[in-house]
Amino acid sequence: MKAVFLDYNTIGPQDLDLSPLKECLPELIFYDSTAPSEVPDRIQDVEYILTNKVDLNRTNLSKANNLKFIGLTATGTDNIDLNYTQKNNIRVCNIRSYCTHSVVEHVFSVILNLSHNINHYQQSVKNGEWQKADDFCLINQPIRELSAMTIGIIGYGELGKNVALMAKFFGMKVLINTRSKSNLEKDDAISPLNILLKEADIISLHCPLTNETKNMISDIELSLMKNNAILINTARGALVDSQALLEALVSKKIAGAAIDVLPQEPPIDGNCLLDYHDNNLILTPHIAWATSKARQNAIDQLAKTICAFQAGKKLNVIS
Repeated sequence: MKAVFLDYNTIGPQDLDLSPLKECLPELIFYDSTAPSEVPDRIQDVEYILTNKVDLNRTNLSKANNLKFIGLTATGTDNIDLNYTQKNNIRVCNIRSYCTHSVVEHVFSVILNLSHNINHYQQSVKNGEWQKADDFCLINQPIRELSAMTIGIIGYGELGKNVALMAKFFGMKVLINTRSKSNLEKDDAISPLNILLKEADIISLHCPLTNETKNMISDIELSLMKNNAILINTARGALVDSQALLEALVSKKIAGAAIDVLPQEPPIDGNCLLDYHDNNLILTPHIAWATSKARQNAIDQLAKTICAFQAGKKLNVIS
């Protein structure tokens, strides 16, 4: 069974146990990365393709005459031509709920950092301000307790729901804005977006990127937020208008932001947020999902979908 993993480096393989994949695909070939021009040759004779982000469009897939299975080390499928795979009886499977704890922990690590102004105080010590203070403690920026704050969660799938659960453990009030009601409990209420933006101290995005949600946080939405509000985006970069966010941070329209995703990744053409270095922005390189445990979960779950396919069963089937 010829098989390839086209972008092995996207899962940070240095600390992972790959034996589950090798057991079900003994001939699996690992490529660190695959450029678009390299895809046709690498998939030409294979039965199994594993990938995270490589674009498998109709032109590429038409070269893979023996292809039976595409396995994704991600939940999203926007890099796969699903119309083609359905018409050609190619099984496509993704992975699900593999990084929930990782993302939730990241969300609250940056919430606590910004609400307690950790970066500011660390810099103050480095600048010698504490050493020159008149009192035993140096308090020159607000330190806010989560139990006195309201979090607004936009998107209430697996991740949004678990962020809400953690927020309640901290004693926070939770507001929810979502189109899907499948994860709502009987006591949950949906807040209109404009009300959520006005009332929340923390706004955390957990919705998919669609034509309707692109730039859903821009000038108007930022103007509705409190001047001490904090915006968190661990979902998709294009949900937020980067230029509008930069202007809001510079002008102190909002207190801070933590951004783990950008519209272009990697941002080879730049982004205005990359050039902003004040302490009220935390910018990380799409790593909210990427604890060692979450990435091992991805490998293990992908291996299970392959084994299920080989046994004539279905697991995490997209098409």
